[in-house]
Amino acid sequence: MQVSDKSSFENISVNSQEIIPSFDGKNPPNPELIDACVHCGFCLSTCPSYRVIGKETDSPRGRIYLMDGINEGDIPLSPAIAQHFDTCLGCLACVTTCPSGVQYDQLIEATRAQVERTHPRSLPEKVLRQFIFSTFPYPNRLRVMLAPLLAYQKLGLQKLLRSHGWLEKYLPKQIAAMESILPELTPQAFQDNLPELIPAQGQKRYRVGMLLGCVQRVFLPEVNNATVRVLTANGCEVVIPKLQGCCGALSHHQGQEAQTLDLARQTIDSFDNLNLDAVLINASGCGHTLKEYGHILKDDPQYAERAKAFSQKVKDVQEFLDRVGLTAKLSPLQDQPLAIAYQDACHMLHGQKISLEPRRLLRQIPNVQLRESVDAALCCGSAGIYNILQPEVGHELGEQKVTNLTDTGAKVIASANVGCITQIRKHLNLQKNGTLLMHPMELLDYSIQGKKI
Repeated sequence: MQVSDKSSFENISVNSQEIIPSFDGKNPPNPELIDACVHCGFCLSTCPSYRVIGKETDSPRGRIYLMDGINEGDIPLSPAIAQHFDTCLGCLACVTTCPSGVQYDQLIEATRAQVERTHPRSLPEKVLRQFIFSTFPYPNRLRVMLAPLLAYQKLGLQKLLRSHGWLEKYLPKQIAAMESILPELTPQAFQDNLPELIPAQGQKRYRVGMLLGCVQRVFLPEVNNATVRVLTANGCEVVIPKLQGCCGALSHHQGQEAQTLDLARQTIDSFDNLNLDAVLINASGCGHTLKEYGHILKDDPQYAERAKAFSQKVKDVQEFLDRVGLTAKLSPLQDQPLAIAYQDACHMLHGQKISLEPRRLLRQIPNVQLRESVDAALCCGSAGIYNILQPEVGHELGEQKVTNLTDTGAKVIASANVGCITQIRKHLNLQKNGTLLMHPMELLDYSIQGKKI
């Protein structure tokens, strides 16, 4: 079906005339970018929401048609329309696939900001979103929330409730989905133990800054610790500014414009005047947003140029290590060949165009054999907080992703994003599959230390 045939959308425009007639005048989706779409349909097979939901309006070209209709005043911004923008995972697979070079990432970014400003969400939606955006980007607030959940896990209540299916039965689906991705908490999650300056081992080659992330430093502190050890073992002096917070990725991907701008400015300020060769990040969703600061802050006269300069220094840690080369000796993780399936996080693959670099690093570990899964480029369904806000679609995608990864027969799954790790771990547990799940920096750290897995 070609979306140039408006008959597919007649019910939308007829049934919603009484709602908000159009976008507001603040950075609506750019008509020139909209017109670049030729409705070829190449995006459909790679769009995860379309593959699960099966509706044209939940595909990239369908959403672009809706954006155009709202811009022109032919389609009103109603709750029925807003939900089609909400079902987008923002995985950017369509950007990679599109033969016309449609910048869908900029279109959905502008649209989501419009929806958040003008769409009247229901009270439960407002409360949930307010809770998420006032908690998740702030590690200390998140730790306060998680403190009773540590006891909930240690006392065995989580295992009991999950085994009987009571959470899904009695809790709102979004709250049950939030609980389902809760990792095993440790006392280490409740404090930042890394010093502000960690010297390089041996001869110093580079001086790098490192972002700890907001959710990652709480949910996966071991990943940050491993990353620091890998960097210092390879001649990097690591600077970790104490004033750093959230980079704004979570807010940016959901159209929380004001919060995104504030967090981006704070991040730039925290890394200012540190004389760094690079600013490194080990979570792909954060890395993509950090590299977009020049675009995000383009209208800020005080930060526009600083944002561009900052973004030029940002590198994913795997991208950086692949470029500068490993100098530390690597030892086998097992005495026999070890099969690893590397999982491409969407904002690494489609957003930052990083794919070969992590694989080249892992192949340097002796006895490692990489295996590729079916549908490797398809989103796992995490997409920031998508698996909380859209739990049914997120669940189906997560289930399929884990099935594809484990079908490779790999003994280890390597994933470089905190959201992907929590999502994959959830579905490994649901499928009662004991395949190891580790961040590539953890694997390199084990190899450098000579530890076996």
